[in-house]
Amino acid sequence: MFLNIILWIIFGALAGWLASLIAGRNAQMGLAANVVVGILGAIIGGFLFNIFGLPGDTGFNLWTLLVAVLGALVLLFLLRIFRQAA
Repeated sequence: MFLNIILWIIFGALAGWLASLIAGRNAQMGLAANVVVGILGAIIGGFLFNIFGLPGDTGFNLWTLLVAVLGALVLLFLLRIFRQAA
């Protein structure tokens, strides 16, 4: 159980870091922000993919990383919109 949590944190950090690189926000985000964005991105991505009838979480593999990165990009996009509106 503990190892599984550690793996999800590492996976979330990787997904958040990749999303921040793609979005051009890597210099503004630290390790903790990458982990949070990656984990929340995995949740958002899994939800969105399930809505469209695609598998969201299939374990620790490239597909799940892609889902998490795309979800993290959606999250970063929404955060950018809300920050500009405020």
